Amino acid sequence: MRYKKDIVVLKFGGTSVGDIEKIKRVADRVIRSKNEGKSVVVVVSAMGDTTDKLIGLAGEIASNPSRREMDMLVSTGECVSGSLLAMAIQEKGYKSVSLTGGQAGIVTDELYSNAKILNIRTERILKELRRDRIVIVAGFQGVDTGGNITTLGRGGSDTTAVALATALKAKYCEIYTDVEGVYSADPNMVEEAKKLESISYDEMLELASSGAKVIHLRAVEFAKKNNVILHIRSSFNDNEGTWVMDDFKKDVRMERPVITGVTYDVGEAKVSIFGLEDKPGIAADLFGRLAEKNINVDLIVQNVSEKNIAAISFTIRTEDVPLAKKVLKKMKNVRTEIDTEIAKVSIIGAGMQSNPGVAAKMFKILAEKDINIEMISTSPIRISCVIKENRIKEAVKALHAGFELA
Repeated sequence: MRYKKDIVVLKFGGTSVGDIEKIKRVADRVIRSKNEGKSVVVVVSAMGDTTDKLIGLAGEIASNPSRREMDMLVSTGECVSGSLLAMAIQEKGYKSVSLTGGQAGIVTDELYSNAKILNIRTERILKELRRDRIVIVAGFQGVDTGGNITTLGRGGSDTTAVALATALKAKYCEIYTDVEGVYSADPNMVEEAKKLESISYDEMLELASSGAKVIHLRAVEFAKKNNVILHIRSSFNDNEGTWVMDDFKKDVRMERPVITGVTYDVGEAKVSIFGLEDKPGIAADLFGRLAEKNINVDLIVQNVSEKNIAAISFTIRTEDVPLAKKVLKKMKNVRTEIDTEIAKVSIIGAGMQSNPGVAAKMFKILAEKDINIEMISTSPIRISCVIKENRIKEAVKALHAGFELA
């Protein structure tokens, strides 16, 4: 039987449920959505730094704990905040029930600590909604086909929320966080940054992949693929946030700005390999070895070869450097250098597809500040430059001002 009432999915991050008073405020907000006549499904993260504390406890017990047991352990954080939120809602006279990811019907593959959602069986959630209950789902987790608890990796709660919104055919998915929406730059770094009323899926994908922390990349990919409308807003006030969707108010805003925002990422390292043979299959072998260790590569630059010897540089996440060193150590007759004091600054905007000269302007702005560019990467709506980490704040502010985003 088809569920007829409008369903909304609300997701609250760790800062939003960081203590009991915050959980009580979240309960009030959830109840307001319920009183607007909607059926409400809530996804919660673990309270504050709970996950880090649990990982720390594991480190005191075992030097190399199994991934299965780690998933069992860290999944409890979301269960705690979910049950406390359900209690807070019940205390205010409303019906609520908390569910683990498995109880909510989230089925994943068997890749512990970085599982992918395969299916969501919505029967239990819909059953609870028909009982007029507010359903609280523990984010970041599911169960594999063998019944083992798995976790979804970085941004897992965001992904849980968007996946549930897809499966439940929700009207929209609201992501509550500690900022009021998506900004033209990090407001903690650029005081003049402005909140965006709306943004396309493609622009949000580029912002998320280039360093914006407001929502995780996997969740945006899921939303774009399934056309889930996202509303990113603050959990601390009732102000309108940023809507992520395509064709937003098409009749009002005919021309999109050339540049939507400036982002940065200080969590990458540059790896340079010298002395590679310049012949087919060398790059495939190198990046194949990295892929086998689940190391994601971002920017790649290969130098012009001399005497059939080439050099190649690429960026990886800083936390993957120890593992990458082990991989590179097995390569013979090459020299490697790793620079962890780099950062990536990017400009993103759908309008750059039809406006020539954007790259030249970006490079000129950085040159005027005497900021050297080490690597460059582009997509149709993004230009990224690798620079020294100690110049990142200056670069972001200069680009934000230079493209008149304030």
